[in-house]
Amino acid sequence: MTASTTNNYKLIGFFPALTLIFVVAKIFGYITWSWLWVLSPMILEIGLSILIIAVILIIAFIGVILK
Repeated sequence: MTASTTNNYKLIGFFPALTLIFVVAKIFGYITWSWLWVLSPMILEIGLSILIIAVILIIAFIGVILK
């Protein structure tokens, strides 16, 4: 009898990883960007998420109206 094992680990996403790299680089002085640019990957991810949710809600609302 063999035991089945599953790995329950989650990898960090692209935008959070990029934000983490930028923040560490900013703190250690490797880059002199403003904090707006350092946090821009996180802001971009939030903006894209809001946009996708808005598009889904608009499509659902149009579907309800046309019924």
